[in-house]
Amino acid sequence: MAARTFETTAAFHELLDLVRDGDALFLDGPRAVDDTSVLEGYRWLTEILSIALECYLWADPARPSIVPIAGPNLPTRKWGGDNSDSYYSFAPVDPATTYRMRGRLGDACYFSLTVYGGPADGHWSTRIVATLNDRSMEIGEDGSFEVILGPTEPASGAANWIKLDADSVALVTRDYLAHPGDGKATELEIEALDSAPPPRLDDADMAVRLRAATSFLRDLTNINPLPSDAELANRIAEPYPVPEVTYGWAAGDASYAMGRFDLDAGQALVLEGRSPSCVFWNMCLWNPFMQTFDYRYERVTINGEQVHYEDDGSWRIVISAEDPGAPNWVSTAGHASGYIWFRWFLPEAVPGQPQASVVPISDLAAG
Repeated sequence: MAARTFETTAAFHELLDLVRDGDALFLDGPRAVDDTSVLEGYRWLTEILSIALECYLWADPARPSIVPIAGPNLPTRKWGGDNSDSYYSFAPVDPATTYRMRGRLGDACYFSLTVYGGPADGHWSTRIVATLNDRSMEIGEDGSFEVILGPTEPASGAANWIKLDADSVALVTRDYLAHPGDGKATELEIEALDSAPPPRLDDADMAVRLRAATSFLRDLTNINPLPSDAELANRIAEPYPVPEVTYGWAAGDASYAMGRFDLDAGQALVLEGRSPSCVFWNMCLWNPFMQTFDYRYERVTINGEQVHYEDDGSWRIVISAEDPGAPNWVSTAGHASGYIWFRWFLPEAVPGQPQASVVPISDLAAG
């Protein structure tokens, strides 16, 4: 009897091999991490695998659904620069299909949907096709809205319409709340307006889906863990706006800035700055895998609504292992080093560079 062969078998083994060997990235070599981050690395591999399967194995552009991919509703699924203030969701799109998204805003201080273009094989997107946010959308008095996405504008017109270019592959929504623990998230649903027959399992299609998941994982392992950048130690780089040409799923209407803390016992990093007028901003602490520290148990992020401002409108954030009694203290959560990430949505100008200084925690407590 002839042996049965499936393209899916080869694709499945490729995925397993990538996950099995993924720990080599953080155990040895130029991107090796400390002991705590090694444990986080193993957990990260399982988390990004779950995202890859949701977005590429199970996702169906002909019959899409809104898939949560990060946020307070998924505190054990961290990746790609998650944070405690935003609910992120994903839907696959086919550029030849027309879709209708309906929703109702909750307590968002910023909501957007962004279409990304690039390879259709699971590799990271390479550009932003279009972005709509709650300031540029037509929204009903009750918070309801409808968005049409497709290759051609509806003949009857549409209050909110996004043209899907030929390379459009994914839709990502961002739903930011200043107080996510008490606020209500935006309700979302999506449907394809073009009919499609019921799906049937097919060897070639299953192999394509598994390989797309593998490509997605490979791109993430190519950039994570982040290399230890000595030039960023205990400083924040110049903030920058996001260009149309991007890598991954960055927002198209935000400015960002990155830094690192690298502290000895008894030290704190003090950040001082001023945020331009914007609809939302926050600062998060990450491990080398672009995951926030566990915000369920201690404050490892802070946003513009939570921060205490000085009389002149500036702010002063303290990053340290121990609470010095400062109003804007953010915990290192047991990490001697980590990454600092700022984001500002719809800023009136590119923010100025925050200044950083290392001081003894005892000096802050005494003050």
